[in-house]
Amino acid sequence: MKRVAILISGGGSNMLALVRDMAGDHPARPVLVASNDPSAGGLAKAAALGLPTAALDHRSFPGREAFEDALAEKIDAASPDILCLAGFMRILTPGFVRRYQGRMLNIHPSLLPKYPGLHTHARALAAGDAQAGCTVHEVTADLDAGPVLGQARVPVRPNDTEDTLAARVLIREHLLYPAVLRRFATGDRRPVVLP
Repeated sequence: MKRVAILISGGGSNMLALVRDMAGDHPARPVLVASNDPSAGGLAKAAALGLPTAALDHRSFPGREAFEDALAEKIDAASPDILCLAGFMRILTPGFVRRYQGRMLNIHPSLLPKYPGLHTHARALAAGDAQAGCTVHEVTADLDAGPVLGQARVPVRPNDTEDTLAARVLIREHLLYPAVLRRFATGDRRPVVLP
């Protein structure tokens, strides 16, 4: 059984999708939910499910490396096999990425390699794209550039706003991320493509 730590910065909707899927015959179980923001709503949701949580306010550390060292201590104490970034809004240093290389996943709200970084829905709309979607990828030192492990698409509608498009993509995120983690936890790195 693989052990999974989940890193969040906000409400934790993708974390909840992952946790709810990790039951029954699933090859993994959640062992920690950690956040860089002590007020992140997802921490209370995780605690309500009986999951261990950790909160480290990145603003209280003298620099990125000091924060990451403290975060790594919390992560390593839980002995996870896999780390899932689920709305974790911190760019990680190459040193932190190397520490967990090959076992750290992230979900991103675009069809990578299109639109790495922020404001993905606004960029898709501005470009006049016919489709948008989400991607789960392995985390590498280059932002949103690791090997793709899964994608799901949604059509862009003529009357879409950033909010309406984001809401439809989020529904697909909640299906894609659990499907990828389930496969990844068995050692299978073939990309998942949701219809």
